[in-house]
Amino acid sequence: MNTYLVIGNIFSLLSAICIAVSVIKKSKKDFMFWQIGDTLFGMVANVALSAFSALVISIVCFIRNILSYKNMLTKKITYILLLVSITVGLYANNLAMIGLLPIIASASYTVCIYITKNEQQMRWSLAFNMLLWFVHNFYVQAYPSAIANIVLFFWTFMQIYKNKN
Repeated sequence: MNTYLVIGNIFSLLSAICIAVSVIKKSKKDFMFWQIGDTLFGMVANVALSAFSALVISIVCFIRNILSYKNMLTKKITYILLLVSITVGLYANNLAMIGLLPIIASASYTVCIYITKNEQQMRWSLAFNMLLWFVHNFYVQAYPSAIANIVLFFWTFMQIYKNKN
């Protein structure tokens, strides 16, 4: 078995654990803390799996998540991060249409994180995000993350329903 595939999947699993924990958190700060871990482990997985547009997006998301966690995500920074993620993501894309999915997922989630403090709205955005990442992760053989994306898609919907009131 390919060593890089194994390494990518180990870090993909760690990333998936972090995103799973984030979904059950009640505060935006706790939510973002675990998503920092998600993007950190995701960066390593994407390097190992040669998913370069996803790597670039993970780096931008890592920065975005830290700034959001520290409540420093301003309108100007959000626009800059969007521009950087789209531009550099397109440039680094080596997977054609599949490589566009992380760019779309990141851009939409970045906007959501900036415009809302509501965890429910963030969960809806995260559900959409999980579907896009599922397709990408399955394609690049990041199977733990792909499985986690589908499980988290449904889990997120359960959390939306549970926290509806």
